Amino acid sequence: MKLSKTADYSLRILSFMAKKPEQIHTAKDLVAKLNISDKYLRRLMTQLSKTGFIKSIQGREGGYSFTKPTEQIFVSQIIDAVDGLEKYMGCIMGFGDCSDDNPCALHKKWAKVRSQIMILFETTSIAEMAEKDVQKV
Repeated sequence: MKLSKTADYSLRILSFMAKKPEQIHTAKDLVAKLNISDKYLRRLMTQLSKTGFIKSIQGREGGYSFTKPTEQIFVSQIIDAVDGLEKYMGCIMGFGDCSDDNPCALHKKWAKVRSQIMILFETTSIAEMAEKDVQKV
């Protein structure tokens, strides 16, 4: 399982910002530090602003800042906001009709792994990601 580019970039952006959560981060600085195209970054920032993780501050000294403590923003919330968690919780083999009543060959084993992945997503905050320095560019 691999996160989408949108989820990956969103997590990278927010965990980078969480290193200095009180700071106002400009799009220009984020583009330079994270090696994400300006157009794509601005689109993601708009989406993350609409979901309430960050806010946009207008003006010469403007940029983006967090709307709540980074310890209260979890990976699961971000992935759900940009992609939807169901995208990552479906059948590992890609079957649309895979359930306990109609399982694929890997259904039971995948259910255990999927549960662990959800626990990871739900218990890892952006603050924790920033502490671990997970930036890969």
